[in-house]
Amino acid sequence: MDIFLLVLAFLFMLIGIIGCIVPGLPGTPIAYAGLWIAQATDRIDFSWKFLLIWGIVVIVISVLDYIVPAWGTKQFGGTKWGVWGSTIGVFVGLFFGAVGVILGPLVGAIIGELFSGKEMAQAVKAGWGSFIGILCGTVLKLIACGLMISALIQAI
Repeated sequence: MDIFLLVLAFLFMLIGIIGCIVPGLPGTPIAYAGLWIAQATDRIDFSWKFLLIWGIVVIVISVLDYIVPAWGTKQFGGTKWGVWGSTIGVFVGLFFGAVGVILGPLVGAIIGELFSGKEMAQAVKAGWGSFIGILCGTVLKLIACGLMISALIQAI
């Protein structure tokens, strides 16, 4: 039974990594579930503190995934209109798959900035900040999943 659970845990970790890139799959929570599956074996004994800390990290990363594009917009000179556009674009983009998740915040930030009266060049710069924010969020999720996989491998 332990071998089955460990294979399942690694499968969850692999799906978690894929979910960091593919929209619709919550990568870090799936990888975190892999830690709990491994914990159910007789071979792995993560401490409750370890699991609690990782749970908090996963929650923070999941929340940041929605906030970072708006933050990127602001860092690249976007106004509150661009930040709102980016935030709305995150949610609207979810309905359009991978392309929507990437382009939604970018397009939303550009539209928001244009509504605020900014020139196209300034609006695109703010949109670019949103795109950079998405990339940063993706890298953060991949690092977290990689660290969880490393912890699982070390525990074996």
